[in-house]
Amino acid sequence: MIEVSQLTKWYLMTRALRGITLNLATGRVIGVLGENGSGKSTLFKILAGVTRPTSGQVRLLGEDVGRRTRAFTAYMPEVNPFYSWMRVGEQLDFLAELYPGWDRHKQDELMTLMGLIAGARVGELSRGQQARLKVVAAFSWPSRVVIMDEPFSSIDPPSRTRIVRALFDQYRAGEQTVLVCTHLVEEIESVVEEVIYLRRGEVALQGHADQLRQERGKSLGELFEEVAL
Repeated sequence: MIEVSQLTKWYLMTRALRGITLNLATGRVIGVLGENGSGKSTLFKILAGVTRPTSGQVRLLGEDVGRRTRAFTAYMPEVNPFYSWMRVGEQLDFLAELYPGWDRHKQDELMTLMGLIAGARVGELSRGQQARLKVVAAFSWPSRVVIMDEPFSSIDPPSRTRIVRALFDQYRAGEQTVLVCTHLVEEIESVVEEVIYLRRGEVALQGHADQLRQERGKSLGELFEEVAL
């Protein structure tokens, strides 16, 4: 269970999150949707243990967010977290030393899927290639929670759908929880099982994707446009 209780976050005079409360079952793909400034990235940083909340409580799988939860949480931030002077293979070797259970076989599979070359220098990769490297890093070890902040926005459209489907084919249903936020709602429409819409730091709508589509008679993208108004 992922438990968020009365979560609030202030940045100077700006309140990014306004007392959010969520109870999310694990083992699912959960989409967190909202416009820029809705609080998505702030929520993900707090869940990943990168940012502390101003008030409220967050627990992942029964643990308060912190050192213990970071041991089983893979976080793919929107910004590039890699060392530009390293080569791709060196960067992955560095990460493999940090994360227990790193799966070299899975890494090689993902490298092939993403079309990345181990000898390429990270700083010379395109934005799309760097986005692909983040995907490799997030899924090459058996984390129990994967948090992905705008993971596909820099990947070229012809490749995006193929990569999304391939990745979620490898997702361990019932064992692994994936939280993904994106502006490209149509790209994750077919894979998310639960969806949360944020608006100005609050939960505007939440529910099971199929149930929301049936009750509202609209796609997740159409609901996104409605909630954003």
